[in-house]
Amino acid sequence: MEVIISKNAGFCFGVERAINTALKTIENEEIVYSYGPLVHNQQVVDYLEDKGIITVDSIEGLMGKDTGAVIIRSHGLPKHTIEEIEKLGFKIVDCTCPFVKSVHNKVSEYSSKGYNIIIVGDKDHPEVIGINGWCDNQAYIVNTIEDAKNLDFMDKICIVSQTTNNIDKFTEISKIVEEKANEAIIFNTICNATRLRQESVAELAKQVDAMIVLGGNNSSNTKKLADISRIYNDNVYLLESISEISLQELNKFNKIGITAGASTPDWIIKEAVRVMENFNKDEMMEAIDSSFKRINRGDVLKGTVLYVTNNEVMVNINYKSDGIIQKEELSKDSNVNPKDIFKVGDEIDVYVLKLDDGEGNVVLSTKRVEYLKDWEKLEDKFKNDEIVEAKVKNVVKGGLIASINGINGFIPASQISVKFVKDLNQFVGKILKCKIIDFDVEKKKLILSSKAVEKEEKDKKKKDLWENIHENDIIKGRVQRITDFGAFVDVGGVDGLIHISDMAWYRIKHPSEVLKEGQEVEVKVLSIDQEKGKISLGLKQTLQEPWEEFIQNYKVGDVIEGEIVNLLDFGAFVRLINGVDGLLHVSQISNDHIEKPSDVLKIGDKIKVEIVDIDEENKKVNLSHKNVENNINNSSEE
Repeated sequence: MEVIISKNAGFCFGVERAINTALKTIENEEIVYSYGPLVHNQQVVDYLEDKGIITVDSIEGLMGKDTGAVIIRSHGLPKHTIEEIEKLGFKIVDCTCPFVKSVHNKVSEYSSKGYNIIIVGDKDHPEVIGINGWCDNQAYIVNTIEDAKNLDFMDKICIVSQTTNNIDKFTEISKIVEEKANEAIIFNTICNATRLRQESVAELAKQVDAMIVLGGNNSSNTKKLADISRIYNDNVYLLESISEISLQELNKFNKIGITAGASTPDWIIKEAVRVMENFNKDEMMEAIDSSFKRINRGDVLKGTVLYVTNNEVMVNINYKSDGIIQKEELSKDSNVNPKDIFKVGDEIDVYVLKLDDGEGNVVLSTKRVEYLKDWEKLEDKFKNDEIVEAKVKNVVKGGLIASINGINGFIPASQISVKFVKDLNQFVGKILKCKIIDFDVEKKKLILSSKAVEKEEKDKKKKDLWENIHENDIIKGRVQRITDFGAFVDVGGVDGLIHISDMAWYRIKHPSEVLKEGQEVEVKVLSIDQEKGKISLGLKQTLQEPWEEFIQNYKVGDVIEGEIVNLLDFGAFVRLINGVDGLLHVSQISNDHIEKPSDVLKIGDKIKVEIVDIDEENKKVNLSHKNVENNINNSSEE
């Protein structure tokens, strides 16, 4: 009997993260609940319950219980359920798989934009129930081609998938659903681990006489592995553990394949190997050796340093021959001395470059391990939606090439900024804060967006502004744009309008007489309409009213120079200060008889006048130039 273990089997990233987090929570909290089984594997659930985790299946199950920590399982929960748990006073420990959390975010975002949400998946699966809870349970859930065909026509739709779906099924259903709307956005949210497992099991099932699929009977991804296996193999056994089948049943097959679902722990797989080993020890040991101990190019292995020279490092990798790391493969720093970073006895990770360098040694690299770890770090940042810093190296067709710890990524021109960017060369050499929007380790694909960071920051500013702004507040802003009717001012992520009538206490013909673009100003909030996103601002309201300034600084009898701003038959209006005009009656212009003011005056003339009367109630000022002339003549005669 030959046994082959699938290349990708057992715990996925999300499940392993959930279990590790649960175990840490048990250490730090006195009472720990799990809302539903943490994963779809009874052995794992039993193990965690033995450790002290209490499983509850509903909000009612928490009522009346002593408060403690509640673990949100890897499948996720509806938003309203999490809020209800918090209201009961429990601490939330969110173990939702990052891939599932990403689906939640997409559904929430596009639902708020008016899209109808279509979930391709099983309506009774806890993951699908959780996803639906992030769009107020308004999603259309389709699981068959018939479901898809029965959908009504819609304006806008957003299609997502249960993360454990079969890719072929999702693709087929999506094509049908896509035709049911004017606009359709499709997100393939099947997680990478699921895709790899399904591809591996399909390949393995073609090569063997029988397939053993290990995992929980209620595990969706495990069932799909069995379904895919059945496409290519007639002898498929879906088991929670190896004890569920007679080994005599398996003995009739010459070649058996083993795979395991994402919720299946290593000990279930190892148990199957041990049992089958005792049944046929020699053949099973050979199967284990060939499945687990084979060394290939691209493997990352543990090794122990045997000796170090100035040019190379010899490493024991528990293989038939030792490995050698040349100086250029030690580190990103080409000038590093091997003796400065390694010593005899160090346990290190190495990457297999070649199985034979011509002299029987395996050619190794630690630089490539650093490179792979850098990709792993980027993958974690991608899964956790973290911000990264990328240094722009050069401009290429369609965007920028930027580097993160020596790994090159691409920033499309459309993802550089929320504003239109004409000259991309201005970014060369600069460090941009970015989000990773597309990532594929196998294809070494890294797509970045600095626009996403800008948008998040702008959205946060907007949110903070709306939460903190009030009518009559005096705030600062920057003039963004000037129009004929006013000026738009950025007051923190939102543009407010200063209407031309609220710019000055005196009449102006155009806003550019008072403001210019880029100018920082202090303004008063006149009115707020958050629903429409509008803020009305005033500039003159932050300044002293001209009339108040005038009566504080001038009195009857004062002589002041003003400017002629208007001429009428009965007199001339003189601007004393901006915002205050006084009347110079025709009889007060000169001692000589004057028919009309325009006979001796013109607009723009500077003229000295005496204040002869101030009517504070009606805000009027009467002036005399004749008195000024008389005073001058009297002084000359004296």
